[in-house]
Amino acid sequence: MISIDEAYVDSAAPNAEAIKNGRGLVLKSKFSRFHVSEDESILFGECQGSGKEPYRCSCDFIQPDKPTHRCNCPSRQFPCKHCLGLMYAYAQGKKFTTADVPADVQAKRDKAQARVEKKQVAVDRPRQVNKSALAKKIKAQLDGIDVLERLTHDLVRLGIGNMNAKLAREMEEQARQLGNAYLPGAQAALHNYTKLFSGDDGKFADKSAQRERIYSEALDQLSRLHSLVKRGRAYLRKRLDDPELKPETDSGIAAWLGHAWQLRELKDCGLVETDAELVQLAFNTHDDIARQEYVDTGVWMTLGNGRIRLTQNYRPYKAARFIKSDDSFFHVAQVKELCVYPGDINPRVRWEGMLPRPLEARDLERIRHHGRPDFAAVVKEVKTHLKEPLADKQPIHALHFKRLARSGDTLVAEDAAGERLALTDAGMTDEPPSCHLLSLLPGDALENNTLIARFRHDRDTRKLRIKPLSIVTRAALVRLTL
Repeated sequence: MISIDEAYVDSAAPNAEAIKNGRGLVLKSKFSRFHVSEDESILFGECQGSGKEPYRCSCDFIQPDKPTHRCNCPSRQFPCKHCLGLMYAYAQGKKFTTADVPADVQAKRDKAQARVEKKQVAVDRPRQVNKSALAKKIKAQLDGIDVLERLTHDLVRLGIGNMNAKLAREMEEQARQLGNAYLPGAQAALHNYTKLFSGDDGKFADKSAQRERIYSEALDQLSRLHSLVKRGRAYLRKRLDDPELKPETDSGIAAWLGHAWQLRELKDCGLVETDAELVQLAFNTHDDIARQEYVDTGVWMTLGNGRIRLTQNYRPYKAARFIKSDDSFFHVAQVKELCVYPGDINPRVRWEGMLPRPLEARDLERIRHHGRPDFAAVVKEVKTHLKEPLADKQPIHALHFKRLARSGDTLVAEDAAGERLALTDAGMTDEPPSCHLLSLLPGDALENNTLIARFRHDRDTRKLRIKPLSIVTRAALVRLTL
């Protein structure tokens, strides 16, 4: 049996309501039986529901990194509140008696194991690619690039000052052609430009008085669109000329155009790290109006090499209620195979299964060890990175600071050499404000620790500023964005 505590059960729950209901079942003593198998690989029990017969639920850890939850209740959530209650009871130390696994549950376990073996055979089998259909898709994407180029030229000719709500709507209508041409990433990039002329509610409005505020950002978005056309066309032509039609793995251009990487693809390309351990440093969910979806983003550090990576879970508006949202994770994730997307400083990562273990003092020390003590070197690296039009404009780094303090009206982080970086929440609306929380921390947390910070280039002042995401001390990981 893996180590189960209440934080682990919280992370397994599909939503906050399920957490409350699962805890409530234990609190109200709704369970009549608690059992565990002799090998401690499965928990099972009975919980009184609204009907005459109790619900029979089980939590199967025969594959510890991919637990299976079963219940005969009508809920479509997995795990349901009864399975969550069963795990909460175990985590809270309720008495579980050893018993034989019920025959019906054992039969389901055997079928599940057979499916796993069958799937493994399919994974081991060489993948067949319909090259004719793929070549046809790439040609359609090239046609879509031509459309994107025309729309970008129209935006440049129109000029930022002449853009209004009507023209922005018309541009978004035309951008739908990019989705039909298998270029959802390019379509989102165009929407990122038009959304500059909309309000916080996503509705377009003529705001001529605020145009100066968005000029710098608009110019950057136009530069990004131009680079996307140029590099996207070169990439697609090169891929079409390749007999194997392989996607590029040296950069993130494939994802920019909307390529949906499959885990097997990443493994076949060698984009995998084995036996990795990761700690989540920050988490947030934001509403991406341009992509028309909610995005759950986790910021993680790989303990072995100190690299900061991202997990991203996309939930389109129309299907959001059917997709489980990600959440904060407070353990160390032990991942057998970590798939790393092509990218730059903070690439996206995914995995199929993981084992949690408690976060220990030695893990905090490893994170602190990976903090960069020389701010000047990091700034130089970030500036070089930002020169690439398609680069992530808000990269994340771990910085070891001497102190966090106020200099006049500005909060600053200072390294041992006296180099300073100003702290701000401005321009980073995808995450909740965090600077004001620093004043609530004890004084020792603001000296000689490691700061996980998101960089942003203020185009108006031409200065780099940082947003604090978390502080790692010897005793704790203080998360400023959950």
